[in-house]
Amino acid sequence: MGKDVIIACDFASKEEVFSFLDKFTEEKPYVKIGMELFYGAGPEIVREIKKRGHKIFLDLKLHDIPNTVKKAMRVLSQLDVDMCNLHAGGTISMMEAALEGLTREDGTRPLLIAVTQLTSTSQERMESDLLIHEPLDKVVMHYASNAAKAGLDGVVCSPLEAGKVHDTCGKNFLTVTPGVRFADGDVGDQVRVTTPAKAKEIGSDYIVVGRPITAAEDPVAAYRRCVAEFVG
Repeated sequence: MGKDVIIACDFASKEEVFSFLDKFTEEKPYVKIGMELFYGAGPEIVREIKKRGHKIFLDLKLHDIPNTVKKAMRVLSQLDVDMCNLHAGGTISMMEAALEGLTREDGTRPLLIAVTQLTSTSQERMESDLLIHEPLDKVVMHYASNAAKAGLDGVVCSPLEAGKVHDTCGKNFLTVTPGVRFADGDVGDQVRVTTPAKAKEIGSDYIVVGRPITAAEDPVAAYRRCVAEFVG
């Protein structure tokens, strides 16, 4: 599976997202649809973007009892997305149930990846809020191992963790990494960031890029720069 750049389409309305996607007259970028857009515009937004020829990562981060997640994934599998996700913290049995629900009758399914610990979670917050006292890095790798045991395809992680995830779970276990910025760009509210070229070097399989592309003066040029640096 080749590397790819996924654009985080964190827009509030379908008008905004289509206005953005209309700028791409030659490429059909892989796009991420998150909670804001999905909850605002509904499942139809997925169908419309898919109809335009884009691959879609549906970023809804499911986390519930196994049976509820299985039923929700069964519904999402009918939307013909290419990738979706859940929280690894929901346990191995929840992840296994999710896979079962996501797999269609013909055996096909979207890629399924797990969020280990959110990038906003620090060691201090994990200990005080979640009462998890192991080192954050160890927790992330344990959750990634659980996802692999459950049969998932990969995890969302910091680009700085991608190499270690591959060492722990194997080179074919996918790493989908946000927190990517151009070397000469603003890091925004991200703390652990790296460049597209460095993410490629460390071993990210997919990078998720938002504002460096969506807020750029020329989004198409920014996207092409990203692809050139990451995919080559």
